[in-house]
Amino acid sequence: MYTDLKNYQIIIVLLKKYGIKHVVLSAGSRNIPFVYSVENDPFFICYSVVDERSAAYFALGISQHLGVPVAISCTSSTATCNYLPAITEAFYQGIPLIVLTGDRPPYYLGQMENQMIQQVGMYKDVCKKSVNLPMVNTDEDFWYCERLVNEALLELNHNGIGPIHINIPVSNASKSLTAKVLPAVREIRRIELGDNILWELKKNELNHYNKILVICGQYVPRAEEEIVLLDTFSRKYNCVVAVEHMSNISCYNALNLCLVSEVLSYEEFSKLKPDLVISFGGNITSALMGLLRNNHSEVHHWLISQKGEIIDAFKCLTDIFECSLPHFLKYFIQQGNIVKNSSDYYNTWKKHIKDIKWPDFEYSNLFVIRHFIQKIPEPSILHLSVLNSIRMSQFFSLPSGVRVYANIGTDGIDGCMSAFLGQSCVFDKLAFLVIGDLSFFYDMNSLRIRHIKNNVRILLINNHGGAEFHYNTGKKKDPTIDLHTAAKHNTTALGWAESVGFKYLSAHTQAEYMLNIDTFVNPDIDHPILYEVFTDMEKDASVLHDFYNMNRNPSFFKRVVKSVLSDTTIEYLKRLQGR
Repeated sequence: MYTDLKNYQIIIVLLKKYGIKHVVLSAGSRNIPFVYSVENDPFFICYSVVDERSAAYFALGISQHLGVPVAISCTSSTATCNYLPAITEAFYQGIPLIVLTGDRPPYYLGQMENQMIQQVGMYKDVCKKSVNLPMVNTDEDFWYCERLVNEALLELNHNGIGPIHINIPVSNASKSLTAKVLPAVREIRRIELGDNILWELKKNELNHYNKILVICGQYVPRAEEEIVLLDTFSRKYNCVVAVEHMSNISCYNALNLCLVSEVLSYEEFSKLKPDLVISFGGNITSALMGLLRNNHSEVHHWLISQKGEIIDAFKCLTDIFECSLPHFLKYFIQQGNIVKNSSDYYNTWKKHIKDIKWPDFEYSNLFVIRHFIQKIPEPSILHLSVLNSIRMSQFFSLPSGVRVYANIGTDGIDGCMSAFLGQSCVFDKLAFLVIGDLSFFYDMNSLRIRHIKNNVRILLINNHGGAEFHYNTGKKKDPTIDLHTAAKHNTTALGWAESVGFKYLSAHTQAEYMLNIDTFVNPDIDHPILYEVFTDMEKDASVLHDFYNMNRNPSFFKRVVKSVLSDTTIEYLKRLQGR
């Protein structure tokens, strides 16, 4: 039998998967569930040492002699303090101790709770990694707890050896000990350059996947070799390569899935779900992330990361390859078996993209961005500010000679224009920025930077507020949305732009916009240009909603209705319709 407490269950499963057998126990009320579970599991070799100071040193001695990680477990409060001397010794000697401290629920801290002190991070200066587990009540809690324990255990021997600390709060330590089996828990493996056996295993594993999806996050290739290698890898394994504009990658089987992922239902995606995701680069902005997070069963995820950090973006991370992108690609191109999956997976995605319906958009921010993207010359650079500027630009194809940037590491409103002006300052061709009014006025002081060149082109879409909030909520749900949430205003950039030497263009209608667009993209103008295009927030939101709805399967709306209406209400509506 095992404890019913999920956070302790996760620890026990992962200790077994990582091969950690030796456990030194100092029993107390907060760790009874763990003690009971491991002493009744023949996998573990348990030692009882009542005094925590001695227990930690005892474990250190075992680890020193055997050269293996050893776990120590104690209850809460000052029991944890007594571990400190041995943990400190382990840190400076490079001894792999797993320090498991029982704790009480965090909301009782400082509330005169019996046997409770601040334990979170208490050994931070002498542990390679310290994590505080959640009390697991939901699937999200389970995933978070699973990830944290993996993070901690992987640090035992990553870039040096040393102790790690896992703090385990529990609400009822005497909860029943009736679990007959432990839950399925995912082990995350880190594969470093010298792990030849693991690389060989992964080479063989790769041959068994039929639907491989390579997800390229924000990236700036530093050498043409990277594109050539990705192209060769994609041809060899017949992958689908999911790119965004900020990926700056064009290769065999590359598809921009941003728009199609916005309109796919979970049911439709289940048929497109990959067997294996291979990802690299920075953040992604497409709805592909949400689709994978909500439908990741039986999906494996390989992350290529030179830092070797756990980034479980899709909730299915299985392996981290701590290496450069070129090293990963070269290995599987040169060492991998000759594989040629069918093109069915690529063709299925391609068909969904081809089936997108394209209306003649009304005058709106979507209309403005569509016709701007069609005009942008190459070579040039394009900086996308935030939210709508990024989302809508992704719907349309760009020439391969346009390099794209965006501050999506944090995806904040501040500094988009300043970053763009820095890029344009060290670039000789045309440099474009697409920016909304709130982002523009937030960073408007940057227009007075002395180093602005004549290659600067700023497309300011001014819909007098935060259109993103109108899209998500709208006036029907929130009649006062413009007061504070959308921050409606009547400001224009005209005076400021001209005062700092910009050529100013403006448009309030479709005809005016199309009249000026060729001037805006003309490289021969001897001034930087700011093109302020005025649209309406409600109209912008409405046009985007209509576009999505035109392309969404009826099953998408059924899912939305079911998520907001009770079963009783749905049955009543069916009866009204005679169904």
